[in-house]
Amino acid sequence: MRPLLATAAVATVGTLLGGFMLATSAQAATNLALGRTTAVSSTETSSLGGANAVDGSTSTRWASAEGSDPQWIRVDLGSVQQIGQVTLRWEAAYGKAYRIEVSPDASTWTTVYSTTTGNGGVDDLTGLTGSGRYVRMYGTARGTAWGYSLFEFEVYPPSGTPSPSTSPSASPPPPGGPAVPFGSHLRPYAAGTLKLTGAAATHDQTVISYYNTWKAAFVKQNCGNGWYEVYSPDADHPYVAEAQGYGMVITALMAGADPNAKTQFDGLLKYVLAHPSVNNPNLHAAEQNTSCTSVNGSDSATDGDLEIAYGLLLADKQWGSTGTYNYKSLAVQRINAIKASEINATTKLTLLGDWSSAGDQYYYISRTSDWMPGHFRAYRKATGDTAWDTILAKHQSVTAALQSGYAPSTGLLPDFVINTNTTPKPATGQVLEDPNDGKYWWNACRDPWRIGADAVTSGDAQSLAAARKLNSWVKTKTGGNPSSIAVGYALNGTAISSGSEAAFFAPFAVAAMTDPGSQAWLDALWNKIKATPLDTSGYYSASLQLQTMIVVSGNFWTP
Repeated sequence: MRPLLATAAVATVGTLLGGFMLATSAQAATNLALGRTTAVSSTETSSLGGANAVDGSTSTRWASAEGSDPQWIRVDLGSVQQIGQVTLRWEAAYGKAYRIEVSPDASTWTTVYSTTTGNGGVDDLTGLTGSGRYVRMYGTARGTAWGYSLFEFEVYPPSGTPSPSTSPSASPPPPGGPAVPFGSHLRPYAAGTLKLTGAAATHDQTVISYYNTWKAAFVKQNCGNGWYEVYSPDADHPYVAEAQGYGMVITALMAGADPNAKTQFDGLLKYVLAHPSVNNPNLHAAEQNTSCTSVNGSDSATDGDLEIAYGLLLADKQWGSTGTYNYKSLAVQRINAIKASEINATTKLTLLGDWSSAGDQYYYISRTSDWMPGHFRAYRKATGDTAWDTILAKHQSVTAALQSGYAPSTGLLPDFVINTNTTPKPATGQVLEDPNDGKYWWNACRDPWRIGADAVTSGDAQSLAAARKLNSWVKTKTGGNPSSIAVGYALNGTAISSGSEAAFFAPFAVAAMTDPGSQAWLDALWNKIKATPLDTSGYYSASLQLQTMIVVSGNFWTP
């Protein structure tokens, strides 16, 4: 019998007393499933039966037989009921792909919700429409090598349950601190993901030490007003949107290690909200000067908003949304604004910012480092908006086409892609920033991290394939020596510049995690990262190094 895992991860809604979850006002409707009769496809042991998932306790659980799909749990509500919300409180063994189904007779089933991108934790599935006496979670793909395991399977009527895409309810704060404290490893990666050799606690402490140095160097309160800002001495302006987004994501993930994390996060958020884009007030103005005033058009940069929205979703899961800020509501507003103003309506690829519109020379240009598949999955989950499925699929298909068509031996992606309305291809010469815009340069160096992070958290086959192609090439190119990773490459693998930069070598460590045959290579990359001190004049490389360390140490997760 597998030991109980991740108990703390489900204590995110309500008040925990003696192992029992008491509903809060944010979810105060009657739990129709509580104490009702259940049936299940299988159990791991006789003590892990279906009744455990409807007893209101977070110290008991149902667990299916390990290692097989499909599996299901069904609850009999006693009579036909209108269904508006289902809440699944997963133990570590979660469903990646599953359906919520209703039936009047336990024979004919109607699907009211389905996903193929589940990531565990607590799934609050609101805005459902359906009725039935029986409600079933039908799992078709496990998120881990184990089975399916639920602490609680809750069913609520539609009254008072708004759709999260328009008016999300505020998540109450978890008791006793952040829901996923740094170092808790409550969200295991996909089966087959490599782990660093050595003790996880030792690696965690390495990350914490680097974070503290990063925070001292770059997290500032220079602008007053209770704001926190991430300072970027190596950028065009001291405060840029990308930096604030990085700061919010990093701070939320480091909660538990940093006792000031929530205060710092709220200060960063306050700064962001005080500097809206002139084009869409739910987006962030991309650049501020030393006087903390928005400049250079006061419009947005897509990468910053993608990170800010993701950081808000993490904050909602970590601390709930009933405090000073409703993180969930702000996240949904920003996600909807991103879709409206920073996604090309024709191509479904990211725009460079909300300043690009149909007819201008930049409208069919996209930056590959903005292609963040894990973020798109999180947006879909948070909003219920199926447009994000289309957006994700388009970015992944273009990634595959670019790798096969322009970098078949390396898998490298260019900084910028042009002709996105016809046949996307690498930029030819300078289109926005640099003569190397069509090469693997200071933007695309983030791609192995972005693609790899999605691969290890979702187990997605397309992300795995893309990450493994990058990993296989760079491991061979360098002979397994991370110090040989150059500063930039043409797409055929020809180095642009010699030297060694964390922005270029650190992201490859995330890609290495996807290849079962790369343990020694992963450890070598980690040792290179550990041996690289933070350069206080280089916010960008330091920030990428820190974020890859968070992923590689097993401390990244998706909200």
